[in-house]
Amino acid sequence: MRDYVILTDSSCDLPAELAQELGIRVVPLSLLLDGKEYINYLDGREIGFKAFYDAIREGKSATTSAANITTFKEEMKAIVEEGKDVLYIGFSSGLSATVGAGTNAARELSEEYPDSKVYAVDTLGASLGEGMIVYYAAKKKAEGASIEEVRDYVENRKLNQAHWFTVDDLNHLKRGGRISPATAAIGTMLNIKPVMHMDNEGHLVAVGKVRGRKTSLKELVNSMEASWLPDENPTIFISHGDCLEDAEYVASLIKDKMGVEDIRINYVGPVIGAHTGPGVVALFFWAKER
Repeated sequence: MRDYVILTDSSCDLPAELAQELGIRVVPLSLLLDGKEYINYLDGREIGFKAFYDAIREGKSATTSAANITTFKEEMKAIVEEGKDVLYIGFSSGLSATVGAGTNAARELSEEYPDSKVYAVDTLGASLGEGMIVYYAAKKKAEGASIEEVRDYVENRKLNQAHWFTVDDLNHLKRGGRISPATAAIGTMLNIKPVMHMDNEGHLVAVGKVRGRKTSLKELVNSMEASWLPDENPTIFISHGDCLEDAEYVASLIKDKMGVEDIRINYVGPVIGAHTGPGVVALFFWAKER
């Protein structure tokens, strides 16, 4: 069986050392912060995660754009010319055109190199939701699964992967058009926190609201308890917008209630964080359904 590489993009928010350990290659995305462009590497070499969130707290504006097809083609072509095949596992098409660029690049490379396999899969996930799928795909590869088997595994499992999250500041959702200015103003005044998840089309959807930060964090765990698959979650993932203590609180509740010990925690990177702001906490696990 010909060797292959799992390729993803930096919105996966995996810890850089874990991606390296698993042999995952990453196309870095970019953002504009206060008018200056930064490349979002997993190790934060151009802009540190805490520095990014501090800038947002200071009122600096951040915008993002999808990676272009040329960037993906260059990365994929380099792998193909090493004599390896490529499986790109990407950022939700419901939130970004990034996976579209990767898919088009894969199609073009397949035509240019007909003896090579270049596949692309839309995770319909984001942040460590995307990262979790990439992680389990890499584990399958390490067990000896073929590129087609891993591709099909991701396609078949992605709608059983739950994304639950809450934010601390409604104004970031307002700026992104997720909620109205009136809803943000009233919610802020009443200390209302939304509880949201990712639907089957890869869009962010509000499914509830509670009063108070602590309650919203507990609600993430309640949502997991109601739908998780105990035998299929040896490792779960939590990402956070520079609020590690809150992420660790969620992890402690999960350990106490459900006994999961392997919980990976990492930052929500700048690409996602530009839209959610500081204080986001997101929980990812295998569930009966999204």
